Amino acid sequence: MPRLEEGLYALAQDLNDPYRLESCTLERALISDPPACSGALALDGDSLRGVALFSPLMSTALGSPGVYVSDLWITPEARGAGVGHVLLGWVAARASHLWGSGFMRLAAYEDNPRSIAFYERLGFTRPNGETSLRLSGAGFETLMRTT
Repeated sequence: MPRLEEGLYALAQDLNDPYRLESCTLERALISDPPACSGALALDGDSLRGVALFSPLMSTALGSPGVYVSDLWITPEARGAGVGHVLLGWVAARASHLWGSGFMRLAAYEDNPRSIAFYERLGFTRPNGETSLRLSGAGFETLMRTT
């Protein structure tokens, strides 16, 4: 878990994003029954080379379960060496085994053309007509209380 957190924190730093994830929250998500997410590490001996955080999802349009990769980070030294490709391949195989996943979804920042080019080289596409939306904070709390 500390290695996973190390990579997730480094990703946030690379993207100039806030890092608000508390260790206890990540641990609870990873070990709950069923787990809310799973993590993967890319190691070279004792050296961390990359991390991925992923979770299941379902698509009626695609007709199968899938996997959502919420976070993927590769160390600067390992970028371009195939680590991201191998890590995503492992995530795909693991998600297929765990949930019968038949597709992968992820998001990339528009101002990160290098990551977008990497994903496109792997065959990722941008679905026509889709817009990603998010509800969090007070809006999520309000919606949750409407049940």
